[in-house]
Amino acid sequence: MTDTILVLTEDTLAAVDVEHILSLHPDETLAYRVLVPADTERNVVSAIIDHLSVGELKEAWDDMLGKEPSRSQATATAQERVDASVAELRAAGREAEGAVTEDDPLPALRNAVAAGDVREIAIVTYPHAIEDTFHQDWASRAREELHVPVLHLYSGTSELG
Repeated sequence: MTDTILVLTEDTLAAVDVEHILSLHPDETLAYRVLVPADTERNVVSAIIDHLSVGELKEAWDDMLGKEPSRSQATATAQERVDASVAELRAAGREAEGAVTEDDPLPALRNAVAAGDVREIAIVTYPHAIEDTFHQDWASRAREELHVPVLHLYSGTSELG
């Protein structure tokens, strides 16, 4: 049985994200499973603070005026992100598959770890000021609950969360 690296991301993996994830185990044959939540329960206040914390005024304004996506819109967007991320991993020569999860991805992570083949989890997100500060982000929650190695990368960078 091939060990699996579980990759949880909130957006499509960029080429640099794939490069960072693959550099963790360059000489091993591993499988990769990408999970992307269908985000229908966005916290508007938290999103606005996240945008303002990195100087994204237009994005903060758009969030303030926007509305939450429907279940079908969120699922379709998440599936597009899964497909593109899996394609990036496969283009790098790795075995990869993916799936859409519910808004809260922890149950899907829990089920994958319980299946027994998950070696570690790589979580790729944008910085989230409130969740990261108060350790309510996906990585902190996964570390507390799942007891497997969890790496938190910020999307598009080499920064660790």
